[in-house]
Parts: sequence; structure tokens; C-alpha cells
Amino acid sequence: MMDSLAVTQEVFQRFGNHDVDGICELLDSDATIDFYGPSVIPYAGHYRGASECRRFFETVLSSVNIHVFQPDKFITEGNWVAVLGHLHLTTKRDGREITSDFAHIIECRDGKWLHFRDFMNTVVAQEAFTSND
Repeated sequence: MMDSLAVTQEVFQRFGNHDVDGICELLDSDATIDFYGPSVIPYAGHYRGASECRRFFETVLSSVNIHVFQPDKFITEGNWVAVLGHLHLTTKRDGREITSDFAHIIECRDGKWLHFRDFMNTVVAQEAFTSND
């Protein structure tokens, strides 16, 4: 069984490889994901359970191109991991840019992610996903 830091680093690696099946193997059966932001961001919301968490990762990867996803600092305490980093994405719809620092707060249980909270500058994401039409 992986410790909290190792499982978090592995999930990030699989995310970078667009390996949703692999990510889902590392999620607890009771996993929840919270991405805080307005509904114009396709993956914003609360996700509970395996199929909903899968939908979160599939929606992220189908909505944006990842140019930079750089975790810079991992802070661990028991079952908790805080990750600070930087990202640069573009929307797949029209190539609008999303550049932001991020903070992820992850709670693990028995070597798997139990709760994932994603914080970033959602203002830039909202602007990128808001249509000019």
C-alpha cells in the first residue's frame, strides 16, 4: 500500500498521461472531488463515488489541453497532502488560455484518494470558458 504522498504523486503522473482508468484505480470507493468555481467551467462541482469521479477527470481532459501542470511543493501530514503548483491550460473549444497557481488538498485512506479539493484562480478559467458569442 502506498503512503499518501506516493499515491498523490502517482495520481498526478497518471493525470499527466491522461490515464483515467489508472487514476480511478487509486480512488477510494467513497471518493469525493470538489472543484470550486462557477458552472461555466465544465468540470466545476461536487463529485461523489467512482463513476462521478471518473466523469470529473474525463471532463477535465476533454475540455482542456494541458501545457503545464507543475506541482512545486508537497506538504504531508498523516493522511493529508497539500500540493501547491502552477498550471497552463488552453480550452479545447477555442484555445483560450488558463494560467494559474493551484492548491490541492487531498485526504487519503488506505493508500487511495478519499477526498480531493481543487483550488485555483477560477476567474481566469471562467473567462476562458465564457463564450464571446
